[in-house]
Amino acid sequence: MDSVIRGVAIYAFLLAVTRLSGRRTMAQATPFDFVLVLIIAETTQQALLGDDFSLINAVVLIVTLFAVDVALSYAKRASSRLALWLDGAPTVLISDGRIDFHALGRARVSVNDLLEAARIQHGLKTLADIDAAVLEISGGISIVPKQQDG
Repeated sequence: MDSVIRGVAIYAFLLAVTRLSGRRTMAQATPFDFVLVLIIAETTQQALLGDDFSLINAVVLIVTLFAVDVALSYAKRASSRLALWLDGAPTVLISDGRIDFHALGRARVSVNDLLEAARIQHGLKTLADIDAAVLEISGGISIVPKQQDG
């Protein structure tokens, strides 16, 4: 039972830390982020297993983590408030061609990130070509290009 409690506690803690770190970090992983994930994984493994490295304990923890994940997915479907709290809401970065620098700062997204998404999605070259940009809850940036006259 101790393993189940540790598993649920670590899951909740990692979920909270990931949520607080923001969506940008999930969408645009850098080599630093990869190293950080490896360190967190090792630390988490030690916290989850404690002194019990048995196969049974590992299986119990894996089943516990998947069960918590499935339970949260059902809970989010049942409660839009919980889904909003856990996943957040999309953040409008550009609206009607105007950049919201406050939103960019809060989301830790740079103008270069916007331009990269615009180039990749629509082949746009400048910010003037963008009508709207939204940081989605998945961490990706959606770009809506301006309508071409004519």
